[in-house]
Amino acid sequence: MSGTENTSRNAWGINGVLGMLIATALLLTILVFLVSWAIKVQNREASHFYDPEPIVSNLDNIKMNSRKNANFAFQDVKEEKKR
Repeated sequence: MSGTENTSRNAWGINGVLGMLIATALLLTILVFLVSWAIKVQNREASHFYDPEPIVSNLDNIKMNSRKNANFAFQDVKEEKKR
């Protein structure tokens, strides 16, 4: 049985501690990138927030069940603007 034993093991090889360190450093780098990107997006969106004024400014004339309510809701882009 001693002939089949693997005696060329290396704890500092790419499959050992060095590989774990490289994988950990790579994962931490990805984490730092994604967190910094999320903070930048959050800061940008906090200063350019969505203005609902065109939609909620004229809700007094809307009836509960009416086909005219579509005039006050989000509408799809016109065909000529899609191209």
